[in-house]
Amino acid sequence: MIKDYLLSPFQKFVKLESFSGILLFGATILAMIWANSPYADSYQALWNTRMGFGTESFGLTKPLILWINDGLMAIFFFLIGLEIKREILVGELNTVRKATFPIFAALGGIIIPYGFYLLLNDRPETAGGWGIPMATDIAFTLAILKALGKSVPISLKIFLTAFAIVDDLCAVLIIAIFYSGGIKWMLVMYSLALLAVLYGLSYRGIYYKKLNIIVGVVVWVLFLKSGIHPTIAGVLLAFAVPIRRKIKGHDLLSHLTAITAKLEKSPLGPANTLSDEQLEHVGDIEELVENFHSPLQHLEHKLHGWVAYLIMPIFALANAGIAFSAGMELDTSLILTIALTLFVGKCIGISLFSFLAVKLGLAELPDQVNPWQIVGVAILAGVGFTMSIFIANLAFTDSLVLVDSAKIGILAGSLISGIIGAVVLKVSGKRRVA
Repeated sequence: MIKDYLLSPFQKFVKLESFSGILLFGATILAMIWANSPYADSYQALWNTRMGFGTESFGLTKPLILWINDGLMAIFFFLIGLEIKREILVGELNTVRKATFPIFAALGGIIIPYGFYLLLNDRPETAGGWGIPMATDIAFTLAILKALGKSVPISLKIFLTAFAIVDDLCAVLIIAIFYSGGIKWMLVMYSLALLAVLYGLSYRGIYYKKLNIIVGVVVWVLFLKSGIHPTIAGVLLAFAVPIRRKIKGHDLLSHLTAITAKLEKSPLGPANTLSDEQLEHVGDIEELVENFHSPLQHLEHKLHGWVAYLIMPIFALANAGIAFSAGMELDTSLILTIALTLFVGKCIGISLFSFLAVKLGLAELPDQVNPWQIVGVAILAGVGFTMSIFIANLAFTDSLVLVDSAKIGILAGSLISGIIGAVVLKVSGKRRVA
């Protein structure tokens, strides 16, 4: 009973991310069809439409695709920040023993692909793409695991989610350090001062949603103008959301019991409507429930649907539309390098470091998981769609040819990793069941 209670939120998360993966796949196919249809001009025109606002002294005008990549994706990164904080405080990364295995796996999935990319790449103009194969797309991978059914144990899904979150944290640091340039440090100092205020309030357990939103918008603009990618603001703002509740469980129950008793004794209003006294008691219950919510978990729950069902599909629709033509220029070497690095680099890196952690006695395999299933998940981690495309846009800002080539490499590597990883997991899962 307790086990079911603990796993229920995670199972809901898997279901949500699985359907998000299906939407991502559909948005990608739609983008490819649209970009190569007779209406291709409308596809390009839509995402290049300039939008913005401003006054005589300040203005902010950008193409629609940048509002998506810099603005909507900041919400995506905000959600990643919430997930990272929750996992570190109360999740699969909150103790050394629990965190060791996914952390080792994530490090292998970062270090080996990095080395593999440098080994395969021999040109300075494409050297900046080393960060592309480092992140795993949790939505796509969980969708594949969901499709495999009962042959995949829940502990394997938890392991995948945990190391993908460590992956995301490392990707965020990489973007902040290596894919930001021309930094205006005074604007950074202003934004850090505002964040320090929010962190101080959070430490004291004080949280005002409207204040955080207003400060968040200001910090996002300051990051945008400073030269640091504005999506990093989303992660930093997430750390300012407290996880502690204002009221504990036993206090909630005692207060609810007292209010319910008063509610039962209160007379109804005309025509069986609630009286003023009963409305007041109902308001007290709503306030109690709101104080019982963890602000971080409540916000994470509310945002998950918006990010999974709207923001990520829109990102895929805007970025996956590669127009193919007879005379188009492509960098074949870059395509092969990224595809191979996603497939081979992730497979070797995650498998090697995972088994090394077990061999050294620092970690142990999750329950009901065999070594071949770890290899299958390692291959599946080569599905790097969302974050990989995001980094590709940052790595090759001056060359559309390199961006398109990188996207083709990402799609090819992700497709190969997804198919072969699913086959390995299916076969190894049957062995486990047998």
